[in-house]
Amino acid sequence: MLLSEIVRLAFDSFRANKVRFALTALGMVIGSASLILVTTIGLTGKNYVQKLIQGIGTNMVEFEYSGGGAGAISDYRNDFLTRDDERAVDAQVPSVSASSPVITIHDRIPFASGAVKDILVLGVSPEYRVVRNLVVVTGRFFDDEDEETHTKVAVVTVPFAKEMFGSVDAAINQSIELDSLPFTIVGVFKERVDTFGQTEVTDETVLIPYSVGRYFTGTDDVKQLYFSIRDQNDVEEGTKQIMAVIQSRHKPDSVYKAQTLTELINVAGKSANALTLVLLLVALVTLAVGGVGIMNIMLANVRSRIREIGIRKALGATAREIKLQFLVEAVLISLAGGVAGSLIGMAIPFSVRLFTDYRLPINGLSVIIALLAATIVGVVFGTLPATRAAQMDPVESLKYE
Repeated sequence: MLLSEIVRLAFDSFRANKVRFALTALGMVIGSASLILVTTIGLTGKNYVQKLIQGIGTNMVEFEYSGGGAGAISDYRNDFLTRDDERAVDAQVPSVSASSPVITIHDRIPFASGAVKDILVLGVSPEYRVVRNLVVVTGRFFDDEDEETHTKVAVVTVPFAKEMFGSVDAAINQSIELDSLPFTIVGVFKERVDTFGQTEVTDETVLIPYSVGRYFTGTDDVKQLYFSIRDQNDVEEGTKQIMAVIQSRHKPDSVYKAQTLTELINVAGKSANALTLVLLLVALVTLAVGGVGIMNIMLANVRSRIREIGIRKALGATAREIKLQFLVEAVLISLAGGVAGSLIGMAIPFSVRLFTDYRLPINGLSVIIALLAATIVGVVFGTLPATRAAQMDPVESLKYE
């Protein structure tokens, strides 16, 4: 018997029992749709977390003095980083695209509410905005001219502007006193994304030009040096090169710590993949449950068609052809459910794209996996009913009432 004839017989059987066919395929519809949706959820979560981390600045490298290098009693001064270290790295490491020193100053100022609060003042260069991927909400960031002329200008955070002046727009061109010196606010900024605590910026943070900030500290020492690497793939190698330049300029026993977000990205990616795998296993269990349903219905189907099987064998159908017929029916039921479930699984993310601004990723591989899994389920759970049908004795089948 030709395969096409076997398929035609299967479709005839489905048309004669439409409701039973639909209910049997329903389990595969739910399982296939679940598989695609959980993959979409996993990819969405992974992309979301990685986007947040990239918003912090995936190419950013932070260097900080950790200790050592103090030398003898007569030379007790710690071996801090300096602005000259930054310039040396800029000149010797080609992969560095931008850099900024950071000096930290603490002050207390009165707010509009009457409360006196501690604030954090950071002396940075104009390139700090690029390195830290900051967003200027209103106004401007101080520029190279402000840095060179030691202009007393400041850029404040959104919470600072709202608490001190009522709104971000009202803060522009206002004056605040830092250590009794007046500074004009020229801009209000925020970090592009939530930084998961990986930040030196607080709600009450004021940024001022490094050239002005160094007069508060009275030294060329800097707390941190930030560098931005041109290509994310060069972060690891660039970090090593920067460390080599810095260590070559300081005492051998001085220790400097480098921090990047590469490890955080890798951990986030692995966590998202693990979550997706767990959800996929749940979806596969749903597919297996649908397969059990197919097996039960096919066993009942074999029992209700015993006389048909006997007649077909009496007319010359072989055991192989009988087995293939019932196996094809099981696979077609499973595959039909898989196709319908895949369409539903893809339709939901597409509908989200149509009615919202969110673009949920759809992985074409998940559709292929869903259809392949549906086929395998049909074969695995359809084999037992098909084998039972093939093993029936034609004489006994014809006697069956």
